[in-house]
Amino acid sequence: MSTETLIRSCAPTMARLKTGNMFTCGFESKEQMNRELRQLNQRLRQKGLRILPLRWRDGRGLLYLYRPKRLERDLRDPLAQNLLRECGYPSCDANCCLARLMARLRREDDFPHEVGLFLGYPPKDVDGFMHRKEHYKACGLWKVYDDVEGAVRKFERCRHCTEVYLRCYAQGVSLERLAVAE
Repeated sequence: MSTETLIRSCAPTMARLKTGNMFTCGFESKEQMNRELRQLNQRLRQKGLRILPLRWRDGRGLLYLYRPKRLERDLRDPLAQNLLRECGYPSCDANCCLARLMARLRREDDFPHEVGLFLGYPPKDVDGFMHRKEHYKACGLWKVYDDVEGAVRKFERCRHCTEVYLRCYAQGVSLERLAVAE
C-alpha cells in the first residue's frame, strides 16, 4: 500500500478531525497485507493511531485507520450505545464492538448502517440514516439529519486537510510527521 493512498484516504483521522476512516486497498496476498499493516502499526502507534484489516476479499483488504481512545469515547455516547444494542452488539466496549463489526463485514456484502459510529459520524446522523433514510438535510462525507451547518464545516475541514496533507507529503514530509499525536 502506498503512503499516498493512506494519506488520501485517512488524512482527517491522522489530523485528529475524525475518529476513523475506512478504505480498500489491493495486495498481492493476505499475508502481505498483514505484514504491511504490522509495520504501519509500529510506525503510528506512538501517535495514537491503529490500522486494522476489517475484511479480505478478492485480493483487496478493507482497512480501518482509527484512534482507539477516541473510538472508546464515541461509543460511550448514550445514543451510540442504544444504536449498537439495537444492532445486536452485546457490549459497548470498543474492542468487542470492532470484533462484531468485523464479523458482520466478513459475512455480509453491504456495510452495516451503524458503521458511521466507527468513523466519528454524529450518532444523531447515524440514527437518522438507520431510521429515516429519505429525510436527510444534506449529504457530504455522510448523510446529515441534524446539524447541517456543523456537518458542512466538518466536510470542508476534512477536504482541506486532505489537500494540505497530500501537498506536504509531495514536498517530502514523512507520514510520522503528518500524523498528529493523540
